[in-house]
Amino acid sequence: MGTPDFAAATLRALLAAAAERQWQVVAVVTQPDRPAGRGRQMVESAVKQAAVAAEISVLQPASLRKDPDAVAALRLLAPDVMVVAAYGLLLPRAVLEIPTFGCINVHASLLPAYRGASPIAAAILDGCAETGVTIMLMDEGMDTGPALRQATQPILPDDTAATLGGRLAVQGGDLLVETLADWLAGAVAPIDQSLLPGNVSTCRLIQKEDGCIDWSLPAAAIERMTRAYAPWPAAYTTWRGEPFKILAATVVEGSAPPGLVERSAGGLTIGTGAGLLLVRTVQPAGKRAMDALSFLNGAAGFAGTLLPD
Repeated sequence: MGTPDFAAATLRALLAAAAERQWQVVAVVTQPDRPAGRGRQMVESAVKQAAVAAEISVLQPASLRKDPDAVAALRLLAPDVMVVAAYGLLLPRAVLEIPTFGCINVHASLLPAYRGASPIAAAILDGCAETGVTIMLMDEGMDTGPALRQATQPILPDDTAATLGGRLAVQGGDLLVETLADWLAGAVAPIDQSLLPGNVSTCRLIQKEDGCIDWSLPAAAIERMTRAYAPWPAAYTTWRGEPFKILAATVVEGSAPPGLVERSAGGLTIGTGAGLLLVRTVQPAGKRAMDALSFLNGAAGFAGTLLPD
């Protein structure tokens, strides 16, 4: 049960291990196809695409809480275990009780930190030095069930949500296979999250407006936004009333009024609440991403602008 690329990596890991361990993936459950892009064409989830390629049956209920037929369909499959990774919906008790060995979740944080929908972005935004994955036995709460295994992953200085997410996806799939084998053999004991190191924290689903830059924030916080919100929704401001994305930047010493664009020896800098943001890559509305200095050289009037404009 899963939806985005992160979950597709878990599915691929299960499929790769299935023959050796005599497992069978009997079905995949993912969210319904959604309209996306400028043409608003219907797009299949990454998990559905992987399942179709592997010729596995796909179920796409709009709800598991309000659709008893969907729950009945899952019950008919008689699964020994359900593996869940970034599915996007909470599972009701009626579903949690179906599999003999429970529902096992692959979560992209070191629980109890960053329970919720956006743990990868949240860890980058907070400036964490490391994060990781947790294999968890699910209950009815939001990522509150007991942990089975955890593994750490460093957050590199240039990590974006995409690059960090890619490593966590592979790590999570590998740890899931290892843990699942031990869980089915009765060789791993659940650990209550209250016994794990760290404090409880939560993170919500990212909204497009979360990427809007407040130039009164410190440059370090804005730089983390450019990485945490890559590829979506991207960190952005406005110029001449149009969205203007800041895709890559670094923090440099200096000061200027928050939002003030200046040409400097290093290229294009923007003032913040503390320090300067040296911008490296931008994407003006309706155009492709480009080198910030090249944009500055070709955009009359951009230097001296006070953002948002």
